Amino acid sequence: MKVRSWLSTCSSTTCIATSGGGATTPSTRRFHSNTSSEIQSSSSSSSQGTSSSSLNSNLSLLTLPSVPSLQKLSPENLNLSVETHFLTNLQHRRPVYINFMAVNNNLLYAASGDEINVFEIINNTLVDTFNGDKVSSGSVKSIAFCDGKIFTAHQDCKIRVWKLTIHKKHKLIATLPTLEDRFRKFILPQNYVKVRRHKKKLWIEHHDTVSGLAVYENSVSSISWDKSLKIWRASDFRCTESITAHDDSINAVIVSNDGIIYTGSADKRIKVWRTAPLPEKKEKKFHLIATLEKHKSAVNALALNSAGNILFSGSCDRSILVWEREDSANYMVVIGALRGHSRAILCLISVNDFLFSGSADQTVRIWQRRIDGLYCCLTVLDGHQKPVRSLAAAAMTAEGGDCGGAVKIFSGSFDGEIKVWQVEVSGAISPLS
Repeated sequence: MKVRSWLSTCSSTTCIATSGGGATTPSTRRFHSNTSSEIQSSSSSSSQGTSSSSLNSNLSLLTLPSVPSLQKLSPENLNLSVETHFLTNLQHRRPVYINFMAVNNNLLYAASGDEINVFEIINNTLVDTFNGDKVSSGSVKSIAFCDGKIFTAHQDCKIRVWKLTIHKKHKLIATLPTLEDRFRKFILPQNYVKVRRHKKKLWIEHHDTVSGLAVYENSVSSISWDKSLKIWRASDFRCTESITAHDDSINAVIVSNDGIIYTGSADKRIKVWRTAPLPEKKEKKFHLIATLEKHKSAVNALALNSAGNILFSGSCDRSILVWEREDSANYMVVIGALRGHSRAILCLISVNDFLFSGSADQTVRIWQRRIDGLYCCLTVLDGHQKPVRSLAAAAMTAEGGDCGGAVKIFSGSFDGEIKVWQVEVSGAISPLS
């Protein structure tokens, strides 16, 4: 597979990436959550690349759980509101850190150590904490939702499945692989794979931390530090396929709306997987269709735009590469690199034309591709005291069901704090990607 690249030269505070045309100097704003004075814009905007859906009005910051009083700030045409409260003040017996966050049905699921805290996102209240009695499961690394169930990935090599009750409590209903699935496989020797010297495991088992989950239709894809990718049926919890996908730990996985799986690894590569029918069989299996090699260090995070034709990848090399499909996922090209973070990229999330990135430099950046094809950093959000590990998003609905072009962005970090940034843009926002 051929991959051609175009990387722009960027300053330390902002970046433009493009597949053609001249460079411009975009607008970059920086906001701090720990100040009460007005914060001015850090650079001037360009007249060449003004977007039709740029940031328009409010940026507000909250910290879960909510505190009644808010302090209003008004830098230029953007407002910043701050609440100060730490998640460590909740029912925790030890220091906490945010591993992963996800939003489902107006609930924010925040994996904090070996526990999962569930918040109502409308009023920022804690409604449930589960997995607290299973300390031996280790840290929760990922959360996914499929077929009305909640799937969680754990450090003890297991995937657990939960059901939400009518009282907004979570009940454990399965642990993957299930005993039934193990029983089907344990007799035959060909169902075992060598995981290290003098030790074998069933091919349906992960033998290291399950680091990520992704959902497509009725299937769940899991990745692990054991270098494997596994596919699970959500209906009966059966493992249908296992692939040795990389040469090192797999850190990120995402599935496009047409079922193509992207995996990012510590081996510096991104691999692209798609199903194809087996000869003389009705079933389909995943096979490798492309390997993307442009990062200089481990790939930590992946995100797709809503159309599924642009892939963003964040790495320890401090860059975010932008990959675009030309004709199919078999052929993807680098159309730019977003630089500005001073340390490793740890998380990415795409919302319509906006990309949000969290980094070990303790900041969140908002990027946008303009109508002229250029990427720019619109805003730098300074609020956390430790690396930003996870991001999640939820569209805000007003009376009548209209989101009004507003979105909530949740950022969680190793300081055990979750901040909620309210972003309003001109025009309506399409469904979250």
